[in-house]
Amino acid sequence: MTARLPALNQAGLGVRAQAMLAELGAISSDPQRLVRLFLTPEHRRAADLVARWMREAGMSASEDALGTVRGRWTPPGGSGTRRLLIGSHIDTVVDAGKYDGPLGVVAGILAVEAIAKSGASLPIGLDVLAFGDEEGSRFTATLTSSSACAGVFDPTALAATDSEGVTLADALRAYGKDPAAIGQCAYARAEAAAYIEVHIEQGPVLEAQDRPLGIVTAIVGQTRMRATVTGMAGHAGTVPMPMRRDALAGAAEMILAVERIAQQNAADAMVATVGRIEASPGAVNVIAGRVGFTVDLRTATDALRHAAIAQIREAAARIAERRKLDVAFEIFHDTPTTPCDPRLQDMLQAAIEDLGHAPLRLPSGAGHDAQVMAGLCPAAMMFVRCRDGISHNPAEHASPQDMGAAVAALAGFIARFAQAQG
Repeated sequence: MTARLPALNQAGLGVRAQAMLAELGAISSDPQRLVRLFLTPEHRRAADLVARWMREAGMSASEDALGTVRGRWTPPGGSGTRRLLIGSHIDTVVDAGKYDGPLGVVAGILAVEAIAKSGASLPIGLDVLAFGDEEGSRFTATLTSSSACAGVFDPTALAATDSEGVTLADALRAYGKDPAAIGQCAYARAEAAAYIEVHIEQGPVLEAQDRPLGIVTAIVGQTRMRATVTGMAGHAGTVPMPMRRDALAGAAEMILAVERIAQQNAADAMVATVGRIEASPGAVNVIAGRVGFTVDLRTATDALRHAAIAQIREAAARIAERRKLDVAFEIFHDTPTTPCDPRLQDMLQAAIEDLGHAPLRLPSGAGHDAQVMAGLCPAAMMFVRCRDGISHNPAEHASPQDMGAAVAALAGFIARFAQAQG
């Protein structure tokens, strides 16, 4: 097979992608906003729709024990023992947009359909995977669907509960699945040739650079910490300023230190966020005696993130000593950086350049199923420009033109990858 497919109608592909996303986006538990949570009746309807699209595109469709919809295309006359996996998710956050996740599934279906209709004889098979639990919006566990496919599912996740106390295990049974069969979801390493995911950027960089498509270099590592600052509560009117042990004033200075450390490393794609703060006793006329706040720190390299954590701890300790406070940090979430495969990045670059675009290489500041699948096989991601960088919001939008280009680039990538397999 040559590295190039016949020219694809990008405009037509973009219009089709838009229509499919609109149809999928209409499936919601709330008529006023998009809410489609894992293993709900809405998930069932979305999975059935995706399976229908897969069959119409020339694939067989099935579901595994965690509800992942699998579209499988085997080349004519080929065994398709080794398979290129193409995937993303169909669950949403509460009050979601239509593109985060489903675009990757729709792009995969349309790209495989284009390959199938081209009559190409590939040495590999193609699987499109529609995962169901990337957002973690229903249960206290997340990425369970892709973890099962990658063979790293944690059985303790079955005890995770939703807001109504329903466990993941019970929800699976109600959905018609057998938790005991989860082990059968895993791909063998010899079977999985690579994994590729198409996703909206969820940020403003591509738009600022006027680039429709980007290539992900790495999915950033994340560390989340709770900080507890302890001082002395006291009367707001009677304790002189020099004698105060104000936990809130100290916490405010520490939060600014977090921001300063991240800004000093902004060129290395470091971001830090304090998203929650609680002061106690929380009265208007009482000096805060205890304050808790969270830190979300993300970087494209683990060494830099670990160094920044040490800097944050040291800065907070100095502030606490000067203000006669105590401070303690607890890490409650830590995910390593997931580099994307350099060879696959180069193939994506060539496929995008074939369309006349100059792609931008950039890290992903959000987590994705690709970070789990990278433990199974080489993985890569392609970003699609999104308007104003908005995501997890009804205003989320990618243009039909950019989506059409993404589908064409994905098809071109598939062709190049297949040729490299011999």
